[in-house]
Amino acid sequence: MLVAIHPIAKSSGLLAKFQLKVKSLKKSNETIYNKINAVLFPKTATMTSSPVKSLTSQIVTTQHLPPLENGDRLIRPEFERRYQAMPGLKKAELIEGVVYMASPLRFKFHAEPHGRLITWLGVYQAATPQVQMGIEPTVRLDIDNELQPDGVLLISQESGGKSTLTVEGYLEGAPELVVEIAASSAAIDLGDKKRAYRRSGIQEYLIWQVFDQKIDWFSLENGDYISLLANQEGVICSLVFPGLWLDVSAMLNGNMSRVLDILKAGINSAEHQEFIQKLTAAQSGEAK
Repeated sequence: MLVAIHPIAKSSGLLAKFQLKVKSLKKSNETIYNKINAVLFPKTATMTSSPVKSLTSQIVTTQHLPPLENGDRLIRPEFERRYQAMPGLKKAELIEGVVYMASPLRFKFHAEPHGRLITWLGVYQAATPQVQMGIEPTVRLDIDNELQPDGVLLISQESGGKSTLTVEGYLEGAPELVVEIAASSAAIDLGDKKRAYRRSGIQEYLIWQVFDQKIDWFSLENGDYISLLANQEGVICSLVFPGLWLDVSAMLNGNMSRVLDILKAGINSAEHQEFIQKLTAAQSGEAK
């Protein structure tokens, strides 16, 4: 701001007093600015920016964050930041550093088979202490992979399970079993997603390919997935969860009565009882 100084002020020696007053007012204004900044932005309060400018920059940061889009290449922290800024988004996954957003789900080709698998897993979990089951949890595998599988079955950490819960309540690390319904995303579920699961050490991966009327159940051996084969009765038996038996044909045809009868036979088997004892002993050892 330019101030006209009267000639008398120059000659009378009032100039020095006037300049001192100006400096005092400027310093007072700086103090006021800093106090406002300290209240509004305690971590960033400096005289280099006014409160209005600081507030504007923070609003821009939250309101102009780019939305998630199919095909975005991100690392997990940025993926989570954008995901959290989209509260209306139901499901998105980061697979090998690429964003995949779910399309609307059909009843016959996703919701119904999903319900059958979850019923099967839920009955097993109810009969097996120290085993937990979840539907579409967020699973953090590594910097490039954060997925929401259709279902997971895991051993509790107290009994030797590999996955843990973060402070935010997300799963971190590899659940023992992951299941997926591949109605319209078979290429993803059998390609990049399968590789991510294998590399992260997920011990078993079951995928129901609805259009092909096929269920594949993979087991991790020597760093690679091999297919678990059905026995003469058409039943596949888990290697990680003794007693988790699946009549594949019955599941595909919606014969849940048969599916649950076979599962109950597995739950009543000697191997399942031994598994329960092992889990309980591991928990007791952890408690000690």
